[in-house]
Amino acid sequence: MSPPLVHLFDAHIYIFRSWFGMPEMRAPDGAAVEAAFGFTNTLIQYLREHEPSHVAVCFDHGLKTFRNEILPSYKESRSEPPPELEAQFEMCREAARALGLTVFSADGYEADDVIGTLVAGLGESARVRVVSADKDLTQLVTEDGRVVMYDLARDRTFDAAAVRKKFGVDPAQIPDYLGLVGDAVDDLPGVPGVGKVGAAAALTAFGSADAIPANPDAWEGVNVRGVRRLAERIAEHRGDLLRGRQLATVVRDVPGIEAGLADLAWHGADRQWIDELYERLGWGQMATWLPGWA
Repeated sequence: MSPPLVHLFDAHIYIFRSWFGMPEMRAPDGAAVEAAFGFTNTLIQYLREHEPSHVAVCFDHGLKTFRNEILPSYKESRSEPPPELEAQFEMCREAARALGLTVFSADGYEADDVIGTLVAGLGESARVRVVSADKDLTQLVTEDGRVVMYDLARDRTFDAAAVRKKFGVDPAQIPDYLGLVGDAVDDLPGVPGVGKVGAAAALTAFGSADAIPANPDAWEGVNVRGVRRLAERIAEHRGDLLRGRQLATVVRDVPGIEAGLADLAWHGADRQWIDELYERLGWGQMATWLPGWA
């Protein structure tokens, strides 16, 4: 018998998409609610369409994490969310809980790390679908298909073969890959002059950032344009490469984050909580869209 499928939501991607994609909405008290409404609707539609037996929703705890201690400029280009959006983060948490979903976050860590820790803790007891479009999370995808990533907006599943097709490297090599090419979204600098093709070629040839030789002569047989210059650039910026890899590596042992299958089982929404929440936020008949009640 196949182990149950656990669905782990990367919440903030869908909160921000709702914030930018929904028209302005106000609760009866005048508070902005469009991001929370859109996010909650996303969860409800997912529950209706996929009928999951086990679900959790993982949130970032704050803008700053332990990664800022390693590199202060990490994600520095991301401005603080506007007050009207920040006020909706707690609405989103409450809505997820009212829907009967288990919610996780951890001070000093990102939602990625929480997801990685839950995946590690579940081990062989479950199959896992990580619901996200964050390329960092593709490193959690396993070769045996036990863990996949699902891009909800594109209705696309990333197994190990799909990760290799998109990035040219194995899922386990994604942190090394991001250390080489950088990531503008997270303000990871990468190695100057190293692009996707060069990074994939280096990791295909040598396996990991640690194994990439500094001597260009050792690159003989690596089929990529400007191979000597590529080798020299990586050698020159090895410190940046290794720090970038550290920042891009999803933590899999966040303190205090643990859950078994019983903790993640979905039994339906809390009718009384939903009714009170929807009345307070002015969401009308959205509760009638729910697929099940506790």
